[in-house]
Amino acid sequence: MVSLHPLVCPLSVSSPSSGFLRHSLWSRCFRFESCVQERRSGFVIKQPSFFCNASWQELAGVLLFSAIPFTTVKAIANSPIGESLQRKMEERKKFAVENSSKFKALSNEARKESFWYGEDRPRWLGPISYEYPSYLTGELPGDYGFDIAGLGKDPVALQKYFNFEILHARWAMLASIGALIPEILDLLGTFHFVEPVWWRVGYSKLKGDTLDYLGIQGLHFAGSQGVIVIAICQALLMVGPEYARYCGTEALEPLGIYLPGDINYPGGPLFDPLNLSNDPEAFEELKVKEIKNGRLAMVAWLGFYVQAALTGKGPVQNLIDHISDPFHNNLLDSLNFMK
Repeated sequence: MVSLHPLVCPLSVSSPSSGFLRHSLWSRCFRFESCVQERRSGFVIKQPSFFCNASWQELAGVLLFSAIPFTTVKAIANSPIGESLQRKMEERKKFAVENSSKFKALSNEARKESFWYGEDRPRWLGPISYEYPSYLTGELPGDYGFDIAGLGKDPVALQKYFNFEILHARWAMLASIGALIPEILDLLGTFHFVEPVWWRVGYSKLKGDTLDYLGIQGLHFAGSQGVIVIAICQALLMVGPEYARYCGTEALEPLGIYLPGDINYPGGPLFDPLNLSNDPEAFEELKVKEIKNGRLAMVAWLGFYVQAALTGKGPVQNLIDHISDPFHNNLLDSLNFMK
């Protein structure tokens, strides 16, 4: 049930994990009342959610701003500058293609010599005897023979799942940095943000707060808008990169950018500015390190979610609390408190 009328809904709850609900929530536009029923001490709470506080002029401005990258790229590609860049790129591409077979042979040789690939690679059960899937041959980075659900029986599906895994692993690693660094800087007193705790940033937007990038007063693009506008910006700005990822490494060639690698490891000056792929042995090992750290980051985010739900604090503050009193500030104690 949704009602389109101004609403003030004072909430009062005592659970520390829900402390963010202790405020009256307002919106200036699109005031939605979502009839979400929560049982707390026999009471039924109607929890409002607020999405947008922008005028149509601001929305139009956001749409135009988001379209700038696409129009700029198209204009450059169709201009004399773009044609010149493409001619130079074709020369580099011809040289790279001629040497691609040599580089591939060196990569295959590096995998044969590597500890992390092939039949003698480490397995997820270690020395314990186990019949590992025959279709997991150790060709992919981070292949420990783990597939208890049989998802990789189809080679096409296996490659697809690997593409998805490494994509989410990279997002998780970037997001972990984004969640930890603001809280660390705030606790050290080096830099103060409007809201340093990662999960409270979204809640700040639901309250209608204005977020300044890097804590610099007045430096905000969509930071003064509601979550709908921010979601629109995110969707529009991600269309280009996602379309390029879908098209493959040739997507940037109209701009004169040649990517010699594949969809997961494009390489080139844009994705490999340090030329780490020039050493095949080191590069194959770096692939394994990347996926291992990415998996840890994805598991870490599961921990971030649970911590936020149980304690209402950020991961750094939770770590500090645990170190200061490990016998009382731990998962079991938090679960007992929630009963």
